[in-house]
Amino acid sequence: MTEARGPAGRNGTTHARHAPGAPCWVSLMVHETAATQDFYGALFGWEFQPGPQQLGPYARALLDGHEVAGIGQLPPDRHLPIAWTPYFATDDADRTAATVRQSGGTVGVGPLDAGEAGRLAIASDPSGAVFGIWQVAVHTGTAITGVPGTPAWNELVTRDSDLVVKFYQGVFGFEPEPAVTADVDYVTLHIDGRPVAGIHGVGHALPRDRGPHWLTYFEAADVDAAVRRVGDLGGQLLTPAHDSPHGRVATVADPEGAVFSLIHAVT
Repeated sequence: MTEARGPAGRNGTTHARHAPGAPCWVSLMVHETAATQDFYGALFGWEFQPGPQQLGPYARALLDGHEVAGIGQLPPDRHLPIAWTPYFATDDADRTAATVRQSGGTVGVGPLDAGEAGRLAIASDPSGAVFGIWQVAVHTGTAITGVPGTPAWNELVTRDSDLVVKFYQGVFGFEPEPAVTADVDYVTLHIDGRPVAGIHGVGHALPRDRGPHWLTYFEAADVDAAVRRVGDLGGQLLTPAHDSPHGRVATVADPEGAVFSLIHAVT
């Protein structure tokens, strides 16, 4: 995991518009939206307001009035994995979706219009990891980073980075930078020289029940305290808090099983 953002003031970094290819939103589809909103509201201080309803009931999460993420409801008959999904910005969702297909990926939903949010699609890479594509309109995605409760980083956890790096490079124009350490399979993805996401090859350590997947990191003022709060709220600790070169990190799951990481990043 590496740091996605540049220096931020005490109030975080706000974004007018995300560059094409940059992560611009994270979204979670669940069965029990009210309970999930209660969980994240208590954990991160999020408040919620209605969002686009093209894919069913959906709410935008706000932190101090700034949009940071979305939570929607899965149809009762859809038994899909409950997981946070990153969306990557594009100037043309239809063209990007076509490139996904031409590059060996799959487009499962859309592209479709989502009212004032713009045009979006949900796709998967050749390994099966799910991600979103968003051509923004009035709403421009995650509006603030760098403060507790905001997305800090998105990382693809997969078997072998070589299998998918070229796919993401071709679809979004990422500039890949492999890790300097030879025994670590990690590639940092850049846009215009700025790190925006990562691909972590973990080989046989990849969970069999999940397969390749994107993992979202959320900023926390105190990771250990946030982990305790997750447990109090009915979530689960998956990887205990530990120090890393990028800050203190822990991996947890919410009550519906959506996995995410908490980080107090080194600035």
